[in-house]
Amino acid sequence: MSTSVLVAPPSPQVELSISQTRSIVKDLFEPKAAIYWTDFLCSIGIGAAGFAAIENFRTENRLVHWICQGLGLSWSAQQATAGQWAIAGVLFVVHCLAFYRAALFTHELVHLREGAVRGFRVAWNLLCGIPFLMPSFLYHTHVHHHVRRQYGTRDDGEYLPLATGPRWKILAYLAQSFVIPAVAVLRFGLLTPLSWVSPSFRRFAHRRLSSMVIDPAYVRPEPTGEQLRVWRLQEAACLIYLLTLGVLLLTQVLPWTWIIHAYATGVAVILLNAIRTLGAHRYEHTGEEMSFVDQLLDSYTFPTNPLFNELWAPVGLRYHALHHFFPSMPYHALGKAHRRLMRRLPADSPYRKTVAPGLWAVLRRLWRSAQTQGHS
Repeated sequence: MSTSVLVAPPSPQVELSISQTRSIVKDLFEPKAAIYWTDFLCSIGIGAAGFAAIENFRTENRLVHWICQGLGLSWSAQQATAGQWAIAGVLFVVHCLAFYRAALFTHELVHLREGAVRGFRVAWNLLCGIPFLMPSFLYHTHVHHHVRRQYGTRDDGEYLPLATGPRWKILAYLAQSFVIPAVAVLRFGLLTPLSWVSPSFRRFAHRRLSSMVIDPAYVRPEPTGEQLRVWRLQEAACLIYLLTLGVLLLTQVLPWTWIIHAYATGVAVILLNAIRTLGAHRYEHTGEEMSFVDQLLDSYTFPTNPLFNELWAPVGLRYHALHHFFPSMPYHALGKAHRRLMRRLPADSPYRKTVAPGLWAVLRRLWRSAQTQGHS
């Protein structure tokens, strides 16, 4: 495969017809509810089972006991062996990856038309969004990332010129993964009730702490009346969830070590998503308005190594350039659409330039570019 993606591509002279390209994949825009439900419920179920198994690791855990027996390892609920700790480590990785996949369905919620997959939005919030303190309203700003005149500008909270700045900004972006869980608890456990009674706290919470973005300077527009009703309902659900956890911890129904486990899980999921985000775009533009083709070329596609790439960029996000081409296409159709386009688009099509050799190559390119351009 060509590695031309590792050098900045020239501005394309070939025109890209969106209508003609759409005609190639016009039958792939209908979301299939069965796939959404099966994928999400399996992901959240595997995550919950793995989390529960680790929580009960030092008790008579049937799941761990069964795994140990299958591997010919001894089992002691009182004193875990090295093999059992290894199983616990594997379970941790598995449940984090499963939770990560389930969490990224929030991206699909932004693009799903209302009523397309009935009940899915509510179920996702109840089973994932609320327990992870990332209700769906936090990610609605993602729509600005797909507005041509806003992409890559100050109005796009999901874009920073990381490739043209110092390296420490990349590290700072990754480092915030370790504080976001605590910020989320503060946002919904303290600022939510304060925002209900104080206009100043409400403005601060809504504008500064109600967006899942990468730009710390991003200021979210105030919600409309209809949006505010949804926000308050989801905020209240998160607050009730935190209060319930507090009671369970104080009454020792849940051990205090549960907090460490939950924090580690949250950091792992957020850090993995941060790495995925670094591999989504080139991050070379510094705020100027970009053409559609420039936006496309600023995004990556990872069609090879499906097993590995599906782990770090699940729910269709390894076809990120194609997603920017057709944001309303459901995630389960992106792979098929990509293969069609690669067969039928001309050899000089700009879309072909989005194909990347792999995540590590893209991350190395970003790191080296930051060193060269940022003089760090």
